[in-house]
Amino acid sequence: QVQLVESGGGLVQAGGSLRLSCAVSGRTSISYTMGWFRQAPGKERECVAAKNWRSGLTYYPDSVKGRFTISKDNAETTMYLQMDSLNAEDTGRYYCAATASPTIATTAQSYVYWGQGTQVTVSS
Repeated sequence: QVQLVESGGGLVQAGGSLRLSCAVSGRTSISYTMGWFRQAPGKERECVAAKNWRSGLTYYPDSVKGRFTISKDNAETTMYLQMDSLNAEDTGRYYCAATASPTIATTAQSYVYWGQGTQVTVSS
């Protein structure tokens, strides 16, 4: 089993930045494909960043490309999502997720392990 715990959400003004953290524990360190998803009220959960740490392949949708960055610490116990130039459309609950897939995955159905999420609210 893999346990994921998100933190770092909050209220921020448009144009501001936040860094989300995802603490990883359990059977393995960050060797899986991992991703960040967000879900706004009434909308489907969407992938905002994903990375396969072995290949280095990274995915960002156009809506966040150039503003969001996925990374991890050297100890491979924490994954991060740096979010810059935030706007109201970035509001939502953010989840980190992990899967044993050997390739990058960008759909929620591809992920097995999920955190509880952290709320991000961007005021305009």
